[in-house]
Amino acid sequence: MFIDILKGFIVGICASAPVGPIAILVVQKSLSKGHKAGFVAGMGACVVDTVFSIIAIFALAFVQQFFDDYQLLLTVAGGLIVCILGLSMTLSDPFRKMRADGKYSVSATDFVQALIMGLSNPGAIFVIFALFAFFGLGDEPNDWRVAPVVLAVSAGSACYWFLVSWALSRFRNKFKINTILWISRITGAIVVVIGLALFGQGLFRMIFHGEPLL
Repeated sequence: MFIDILKGFIVGICASAPVGPIAILVVQKSLSKGHKAGFVAGMGACVVDTVFSIIAIFALAFVQQFFDDYQLLLTVAGGLIVCILGLSMTLSDPFRKMRADGKYSVSATDFVQALIMGLSNPGAIFVIFALFAFFGLGDEPNDWRVAPVVLAVSAGSACYWFLVSWALSRFRNKFKINTILWISRITGAIVVVIGLALFGQGLFRMIFHGEPLL
């Protein structure tokens, strides 16, 4: 069991490591609002990884069939959601929320943005599936014995985002406010491009391959 828990912890780290919309969001939050905001956003990603891990253990066959049936719809809808969140990142000014004492407030929005962004990315769940298969997890009977593995995945993800947000926040003092604001806008624009790419891929398959949306 200890080996499986260790594997789960590594899965949590590996699932968080790829650079994607959530990683870019954490970069933006950590640089513009500090370590706490970046970590709160990372915890949104942690919840997503935990949910996907539970699905990977208990409902792998069902989810695979669901994605096969609605892959195009998920790609188009996910692309739109990521694009909208990217626009929100680009157009927002985090410095307006600075409190009178010069510190930045951490809001539930930081968590919710990462949560929605993670759940709207259909590729993320396949990363979890691949990692579970690679490490040989999920082969045991689907009972309470898998709970420590799921918690280990969550812990690995949380540790990763804590360290990343802390490291990034150390660089905040090296930048002027205008520089951080532009970094915030550029990272938001990158997320918009990712969303448009997903959305465009779905439209391409609909128009040129004749695939039905539903």
